[in-house]
Amino acid sequence: MTFCWTAHRFAGGALALDVANSVILRFDAEKSVDRFAVPEQVESFADAAIKLCAERDRFPALTAPAPTNRATLLELRETIDRYFRGCIIDGKGDDGRLADLLFACGSALRAFPLAESLANATAHSALTLIAGQDRDRLRICGNCGWLFIDRSKNRSRIWCDMAVCGNRQKAAKHYRRKKETAS
Repeated sequence: MTFCWTAHRFAGGALALDVANSVILRFDAEKSVDRFAVPEQVESFADAAIKLCAERDRFPALTAPAPTNRATLLELRETIDRYFRGCIIDGKGDDGRLADLLFACGSALRAFPLAESLANATAHSALTLIAGQDRDRLRICGNCGWLFIDRSKNRSRIWCDMAVCGNRQKAAKHYRRKKETAS
């Protein structure tokens, strides 16, 4: 299965979130797709991140880990998702989840010490999010469930991408209203 990484696929606002968002519809078992399940997709993601990721200027050309070393990247991805999703839902950090994230970042940095490694860059991105001011702007998309940084002035954005998720939600709402009016 071939998948083209587009700007929408990098809507998180940070490499760590984009990696976490590589699982599409994470909480719908019937529709969920892990884009990193296919080794070529991890390589494709690393190539696309150089052009499309919001943090692309922070990292050199990224290389995907070899298939035998992907477990570290996948564990980091899942830990990033659990930590930041938990912070958004709970409204605060959890020391256990934070310890897990710091451990996963440390493991990734030890396993992939070179800056051009996707796992290394992802760990650096996650650590920057933990310490940075963007942490208060983290949201979960109301349509697809992706993690993203709300960069709107009034901090009221509810979709990862207005052109895709926002448009789908607005179109569905319009369709429901039109259907109710016709009845």
